[in-house]
Amino acid sequence: MKDTNKRKWLELIWVTKLLERYFNDRATEEERHLVNSWTPEEIGAATSENLEPDADTERLWESIVTELNLNTHTLKKKKFQPNIYAVAASVVLFISVSVMLLKHTTTPEFIQPIEKIVDSKSILAGTNKAILTLEDGTEVVLTDQTNYKTNQVESNGEKIIYNTASSHHDTASIPEIKYNYLTVPRGGQYFVKLADGSEVWLNSESQLKFPTAFIEGKTRQVELVYGEAYFDVSSSKKHAGAKFKVYNKNQSVEVLGTEFNIKAYRDESKIYTTLVEGKVVVDSKNNQKDLIPNQKLTLDLLNNNVTVHTVDVQSEISWRDGVFSFKGDALKDIMKVISRWYDIDVQFENKDLENIKFKGVLGKQQNLTQILETIKTLSIIKSYNLYDKTLILK
Repeated sequence: MKDTNKRKWLELIWVTKLLERYFNDRATEEERHLVNSWTPEEIGAATSENLEPDADTERLWESIVTELNLNTHTLKKKKFQPNIYAVAASVVLFISVSVMLLKHTTTPEFIQPIEKIVDSKSILAGTNKAILTLEDGTEVVLTDQTNYKTNQVESNGEKIIYNTASSHHDTASIPEIKYNYLTVPRGGQYFVKLADGSEVWLNSESQLKFPTAFIEGKTRQVELVYGEAYFDVSSSKKHAGAKFKVYNKNQSVEVLGTEFNIKAYRDESKIYTTLVEGKVVVDSKNNQKDLIPNQKLTLDLLNNNVTVHTVDVQSEISWRDGVFSFKGDALKDIMKVISRWYDIDVQFENKDLENIKFKGVLGKQQNLTQILETIKTLSIIKSYNLYDKTLILK
């Protein structure tokens, strides 16, 4: 088969699967953005060529049949043998009609690899990695294999430490405060020691905004833009009584010197603040709550309701110590945690599985297969498949 024809069929298979994920709300943010930019003409273009059937085309068709869960054997039993090229084209054109009602503009870059079943053993645990964005917009990639050092900051690959001497003491000569961002992607974690000596552990898919230096005696302010972070705050006694505040979405957490955890992911409608030691005041929409150790405050962003419960703190913060600890969590919530750490997407073929409760402890250094086999052993799931980086639970 000509290379141009083969390219068209590769495009056809990929477009079909992408649109299937899109209309079933399984597409990634990047994929949704791509589909939103297409016109129906661009989608239909993949089927516009008259392809001549040959052995390669037949094999590609078998891939399409497999991917779309069709059964050619059943079709033959019914003495109905459709033109395989017309069927393939109709699949894409049918979906493109729906897109025509919703989408328009720009030209896509096609050619992506066909999704293949892969060995989940190849999906390894997350590592220490992050991106440091400096005040001028420069991005510095931080990994286990890289070192980074300036007069103000130093990183050895697993943590980044700001010079505590850089905090300003003379308020009359304070320059403009400069901010850095530390962004931890999916499949990553990182530790940062701020200029006031406060320590912050960032979980996967998290971002922290913080000043490169603090003004002595003034409230120390940072922002957890999204994600999860554990804070061990340097006591206010060391900073002329200056309080420490963490902002996030619709709430702020004020402390004098304490340890606490905030979980505020973008794909969740609730923010969780758990106090380990000391005392904090959580302010959300003028609703203030004081927390004492072992209490967890939940802010529902949909209705601004606030609830406070006593919890097992070690279970809440175990992620920092290399452990997943679940205390009767629903499998759909557990899989959110797993997806962030292993950088995969998770789909439930059997929706009844989503609300099954799970209690247990899993090591974060295990590969994905070890995690899944443990869950399977407990008869929570029957089987699973991994297509590229999409995990299907059955």
